[in-house]
Amino acid sequence: MAKAKAKKETTNIHEEKSPGLFQKLFFWFIIPLLFILAILLAIATFTNFNVFEKAAELTNLKSGEESPLGDATTNFSEKVVAFEAEVKEKEAEIEKLQAEVEAQKAENQESLTKQEELQYEIEKLQNEQTEAKKEFDDILKSFEEMSAKSAAPILVEMSEEQAVKILANMGPETLSGILEKMDPQDAARYTELLSQ
Repeated sequence: MAKAKAKKETTNIHEEKSPGLFQKLFFWFIIPLLFILAILLAIATFTNFNVFEKAAELTNLKSGEESPLGDATTNFSEKVVAFEAEVKEKEAEIEKLQAEVEAQKAENQESLTKQEELQYEIEKLQNEQTEAKKEFDDILKSFEEMSAKSAAPILVEMSEEQAVKILANMGPETLSGILEKMDPQDAARYTELLSQ
């Protein structure tokens, strides 16, 4: 048993002492690589060779030179400026159209007001015409109710236009009675005016 125990301890020691994969990689590759890089940087420093400038030249990131990324940024900025200008133009056009719409609305409102005024004038004139027609009908009725002997001298004293208008609207019997009672010259004149 003691032998087995001693064997087990020696295998444990072997297992503990054997390096792992990461340790092997570290010892065989990473440490020598870092050592070589240190030597190369020391040589480059003694020969005044700047490794970092050469790396910048190779990747086009050296200051003073524009990279393709800078060109893309410039193009993007130009596009943004162009779009902003276009937006401002569209906003100005919208404002102009809104002003035109407002002007059209004001013009329409003015036209509606004018139309209402004209409608009021038409109604007023129609009312006046209706009243004038009613007054004329009342006068005509008065002349028709008068005797021909009384109506004839009144018509002769009126203006020809008014007298002809009244005579033209009378019935044939009343008209003939009034013309009989007028002087022959006046009757002839009114008959001639009525025939026109």
